[in-house]
Amino acid sequence: MPGLWGQRPTDAMLSAMATRSAPDRLLSVLSAFDHGHPALSLTDISRRAGLTLTTAHRLVGALTEWGALERDTDGVYHVGLRLWELAALAPRGLALRQVALPYLEDLYEATHENVQLAVRDGSDVVYIEWLSGRSAVGVHIRVGARWPLHATGVGLVLLAHGEPGLQEEYCAGSLASFTPYTITDPTRLRRALAEVRRTGAAVSTRQVTDDALSVAAPVRGRTGSVVAAVSVVVPEADAQVPVLIPAVRMAARGISRALGWQPRPAVAR
Repeated sequence: MPGLWGQRPTDAMLSAMATRSAPDRLLSVLSAFDHGHPALSLTDISRRAGLTLTTAHRLVGALTEWGALERDTDGVYHVGLRLWELAALAPRGLALRQVALPYLEDLYEATHENVQLAVRDGSDVVYIEWLSGRSAVGVHIRVGARWPLHATGVGLVLLAHGEPGLQEEYCAGSLASFTPYTITDPTRLRRALAEVRRTGAAVSTRQVTDDALSVAAPVRGRTGSVVAAVSVVVPEADAQVPVLIPAVRMAARGISRALGWQPRPAVAR
């Protein structure tokens, strides 16, 4: 039977829908939106979610009524404020950002360069705050953006302080390359992670763009585990790494203390 507005579901679509639960179909509607597709028509949602128009229409209506989606005057749908309200409750999202923001602003004032805060999600780093600097250095970052852990300074920090099993699994996988300088050799990556743990900071040079260098440091939670990473991104050509490292460390340490972390007292020899 034809779907809404004449779309006829294919046998493959009907078979796929039969094996998907109602929550899966609902989540597929929300997953249709991303940074490249922030506004979608009902037809777009149906296509990207792999649903018939009839099913998409029903689910979109329910999500719009609840506030997860909003429909503008042109009939195009956007993510709704209700999801933003829920996101504010996430301890690794807006809640962490609110605690960290004063320290990120201090780091920006000290450097006037791009300042970032990120967390790990699986094998990716997700940026939850970004303060844009004055330099013209190429930064392909925005709030909510994802990058592989090995290709960024914050990612190296988060991977270096992850579980040993995570590190081994990651190093054994495929390491994507973005420039000729991206770390794609597992042995070299393991050495880089060891250096991050030894020095307490990561320096990532021209891994995503040919002109950028980032310095990152770990942010610790109340128990001492690394929950996030903060970084500054500067032009590689005139980067003052010895000056940037203590500034980034200080910002990370301030955020950590604000989260309840208490450094261990130094043991006298």
